[in-house]
Amino acid sequence: MLQVSDVSFAYAATPVLRQVSFSAPAGRIVGLLGPNGSGKTTLLRVIAGTLTPSAGSVRIDDADVRGMARREIARRIAVVPQETHSAFDFTVLDIVLMGRYPHLRAFELEGAADLAIARDALDATGTLPLEHRRFTTLSGGEKQRVVIAGALAQASHALLLDEPTASLDLGYQLSIARLLTRLNRERGTTMVVSTHDLNLAASLCSELVLIRDGRVIATGPTDTVLTAANVRAVYDVDADVGYNVRAGHVTVVPIARAH
Repeated sequence: MLQVSDVSFAYAATPVLRQVSFSAPAGRIVGLLGPNGSGKTTLLRVIAGTLTPSAGSVRIDDADVRGMARREIARRIAVVPQETHSAFDFTVLDIVLMGRYPHLRAFELEGAADLAIARDALDATGTLPLEHRRFTTLSGGEKQRVVIAGALAQASHALLLDEPTASLDLGYQLSIARLLTRLNRERGTTMVVSTHDLNLAASLCSELVLIRDGRVIATGPTDTVLTAANVRAVYDVDADVGYNVRAGHVTVVPIARAH
């Protein structure tokens, strides 16, 4: 269980998050939706412990993140950033093995068990055949799957994903969505997914948190929260929202800017 309670945060004198509260039950995928500048990425950083809230708390498995060492947080929470760049020409296997660092002692090298976990994560994401490829030679979709494999290799309780399908074409978007759904189903991994894609969120997430100007506008089951009224309240956009039989979930069709 991931529990965010009354979290507030400000950069200097500028408030970014205002008493944000929601929970991500174990084994669920929770979508974090909101317009640009609403505080989604900042909230993920607070949850991951890289930013300290000015008020409120984040707890995972009933332990307060604020009182945990960075290594301990990394064993429990893995982050998949929106963009990943490698400053060095690492292989795919090297990138995924980095996920094992929180489990190693100072100056300890990866062992056979770490290698097995890394290869299992690569296999789970369909990237094992790429293990000897240089990360820089991969396509955008391949890189994203490798980064997700690295997060799985951390053996964390929860994955935080910031725009996991950003800059990917439609085919790769569908592939990443299927991958996350399968990993959640097979491994029971708790996920919090920040995205601008409302239809991706509808297909992937069992619950949603809608944020605007750092405040939670609505939270709850996807079918309950993703409504035309809430889309208008969060994005100032009129949209048709309804169940699509072929897709098997609610879909959102933007119509026009609300006046």
